[in-house]
Amino acid sequence: MAAERRNPPAVSALASDSLAFSLLLAARLIAAVRSGKSLTQALGTLGGESPAARAAAQDVTYGSLRRYGCGEFVLGRLLTRALPHPEVEALLLAALYRLHTRPDSAYMIVDQAVAAAGELAGGAFKGLVNGLLRNYQRQRHVLQVAMADDDEATQQHPRWWLARLRRAYPDRWPGIVAAGNGQPPMTLRVNQRRIEVADYLARLQAAGLCARSLGGQALVLDRPMPVDALPGFADGLVSVQDAGAQRAAELLAPVAGQRVLDACAAPGGKAAHLLEAADVDLLAVDIDAVRTRRVEDNLRRLGLTAKVTPADCCATEQWWDGQFFDAILADVPCSASGVVRRHPDIKYLRRESDIRGFVRIQAEILDRLWPLLKAGGKLLYATCSVFPEENRAQIDAFVFRQPDARRLIEEELVPQPEHDGFFYALLQKAA
Repeated sequence: MAAERRNPPAVSALASDSLAFSLLLAARLIAAVRSGKSLTQALGTLGGESPAARAAAQDVTYGSLRRYGCGEFVLGRLLTRALPHPEVEALLLAALYRLHTRPDSAYMIVDQAVAAAGELAGGAFKGLVNGLLRNYQRQRHVLQVAMADDDEATQQHPRWWLARLRRAYPDRWPGIVAAGNGQPPMTLRVNQRRIEVADYLARLQAAGLCARSLGGQALVLDRPMPVDALPGFADGLVSVQDAGAQRAAELLAPVAGQRVLDACAAPGGKAAHLLEAADVDLLAVDIDAVRTRRVEDNLRRLGLTAKVTPADCCATEQWWDGQFFDAILADVPCSASGVVRRHPDIKYLRRESDIRGFVRIQAEILDRLWPLLKAGGKLLYATCSVFPEENRAQIDAFVFRQPDARRLIEEELVPQPEHDGFFYALLQKAA
């Protein structure tokens, strides 16, 4: 079985447009995440499936992962022993998600899940899959009542995560949890160098697409769609970027002629926004050489120019030329707890002990970048976390260590329907 999981068998026995095929692909993705891989890594293992098949599998996968704890609760009640095959268990999670969201199609879902089970472990678990899903249908109401007493299943977040949110946001935590369990909006950033927001909105309307302005360069679509379907996307008229993420360039407010550093730049959305806002001399640094190529690709599509360097931003002796920067964006590694609806695998991958490690890395980045900022210059510290240790507490500690650092702005964006969760602190070095 181990060899089978390393080299998944061919799935040609199932029609590529069938639900069974989607459930099978989703099972492999979910199993990979539960084994410790990121969803991005797992998606990279998919073969030559059609775009429609991939989209269908991703829909099931994302939905299943967002319902953290729910499927596991049901399996804990209905299984008499642990399953020896991770992909079969993941298939059950995917099928339970579909039964939850499409109860009127229960017969077809069970049938297709059993067909998918026939492609795993030589079909040895087809009977178990069939029996468990039918048992779930019979006991559904009883299970839902029992689930109300399980905090993880009800809130669809790890228990430690919920405890931290309740401490930090005693009144607002239910809304943060609800946003983290929901569907993210698809928000666009209009390239102000090439088209006005009103003109691009008119182009969307002419194409039969509905969107509304969120202020600045941000437009939110009524429904998500492939980027290739967006008017002028290939020509650099627009990019996909959450409205909360667009606050970075707005807060740093670059001025033409400034020397600017984006220290953790990949995949390049914030770097591009800075360049769209002003003619600056931008250096984009990121530790991941593969992801720096994405920065270059994004800038090329938008018709923008910057120096892009794959490097560890803390190893300044390897890439800094000794010339001070007028402005620095430090979009630091973090728990990503504010963007969990876009990356639901984080609920499975993140551990409470990780927070301490992120705090240490964030402090190191701040301490190493601060000497590169000229007197009077500004540094914007940014995270996509909702945990105070990574946000305000981090800045409190930094300002204590650096007497020449002055807080200009602190902005906390908790996840809401129109934007993800972010924290920003704009600091200025004494002249």
